[in-house]
Amino acid sequence: MQTLEQQKTAASLQTPVTERQGRRGPFNLLRWFSFGSFFIIAAVALGLGYVSTRFVVIESVERDSMLTAQFIQAMGDAEIRHAAISPNRTMGEMLDPRQDHAYPDVEPATRAAARVEFLDHVEHLPDLLLATVYAQDRTVVWSTNPELIGERIEGDDELDESFAMKEAVSTSYHKIVEERPEQRLLREPEYLFIENYIPMFNADKSQVIAMVEIYKEPVDLVARIQRGFKAIWLVTVLGGAAIYLALFWIVRRAAKLLESQQKQLITNETFVALGEMSSAVAHSLRNPLANIRSSAELAQEIASQSSQKNIGDIINQVDRMSRWVRELLMSLRPVNDDDETVDLVLAIDDALGAFDGLIKRYGVEVRFTPRAWPSVVSQRVLLTQILNSLFANALEAMPKGGVLSIDIEWPQPGRVCMTLSDTGKGMSQQQQQMVFKPFFTTKQGGLGVGLALVKRIMERFEGSVVLTSQEQEGTRVILNFKVATGGEHGAQHTAGRG
Repeated sequence: MQTLEQQKTAASLQTPVTERQGRRGPFNLLRWFSFGSFFIIAAVALGLGYVSTRFVVIESVERDSMLTAQFIQAMGDAEIRHAAISPNRTMGEMLDPRQDHAYPDVEPATRAAARVEFLDHVEHLPDLLLATVYAQDRTVVWSTNPELIGERIEGDDELDESFAMKEAVSTSYHKIVEERPEQRLLREPEYLFIENYIPMFNADKSQVIAMVEIYKEPVDLVARIQRGFKAIWLVTVLGGAAIYLALFWIVRRAAKLLESQQKQLITNETFVALGEMSSAVAHSLRNPLANIRSSAELAQEIASQSSQKNIGDIINQVDRMSRWVRELLMSLRPVNDDDETVDLVLAIDDALGAFDGLIKRYGVEVRFTPRAWPSVVSQRVLLTQILNSLFANALEAMPKGGVLSIDIEWPQPGRVCMTLSDTGKGMSQQQQQMVFKPFFTTKQGGLGVGLALVKRIMERFEGSVVLTSQEQEGTRVILNFKVATGGEHGAQHTAGRG
């Protein structure tokens, strides 16, 4: 566990970053984007879908109405020619039977025959629900529903507007309105019906003298519109989902990158502070260590034979501490891309030799069989620092003896894995999650930077470190190294000579 002073030190080192995050916690970009973009894209998709479907309906209905109007007007012109009526007359002037004697140049019988032929064609239009012909005074002069003939329709704004306009057709689509007397259809429409007002003009097209009203339910057109609805909404939903998922993926990548950069920033600030602290500690230790070594050397000159070994151990340990201080300072220097080709087996042998006394004192059994392996990408000093930290942790976890196993594997070309296992007390799940955090330690008096430095050094040279542990069973650390260029070839030659 950390001492109170270490906890204060760790807190003080991380305070600047924490203050920048603000009192309300870090901004969750992914969460805000998920909700915000969903509602925006959904609103835009719904709007586009609605506009598209309305456009399809309006264009389809208006196109159908225009064809109907053109067909009826063409039939009128054809019947005028077929009946050999003067070209100066139009079918609109023939539709009101009350005006049969108003045109002396057209015989009443011819006029009536042309009108009957025309209305017969109108009556047999496909999908027809009701057809009505209005005279100028809004009186129904003919209808497929005989009950309407002779009625005068008043107060119908749509009919009045159609008589006043000069366009080829007036169109609307809706359901039956009970208040409108002219909407007495011969059968109930299944969905909706289209109401067309088709004006019939005089010869010079200056005046609307009759109006043909057509109620029809174009079943095929409705089916096509419904298929169009389904296609539009399907494409709209799929397109909106595709845009949302694509943007979500991009923002998720960006959020992860920002989170990684933030963590890296925190780590860098921590290591900068650690480097400053380590420099101060090293400066404070150098002189005492130099004095201890000088005093030990003087004492060795006058000491008895039995004390020589103990004084030698003091000098060796002082040198070891001085070397570790130098290595710690070197490991905390700014990251650079300088790498070396390092013999992993030789580095392990050297590190084990440095801990030989502690291994014997604790009664730890070391299981390691040296053999030829590819050289790895690292730096000799930094790799020594890694191994020292791992061996020190493993031995401190086995003060009453145990087994320290070191295995090296070549899982794939370009990678070498070193696995360090101990049979010590292990760690809890919570401790494993915090083990690579700077200043976290489970040892009394420990600083908590060893494994954080291991992770930082391994990542510096495109490697990785993985730690797994079980309480009362032990800990396993896997170091994944990048093989140095030419290292695989050299290892094969060495193995062949062996």
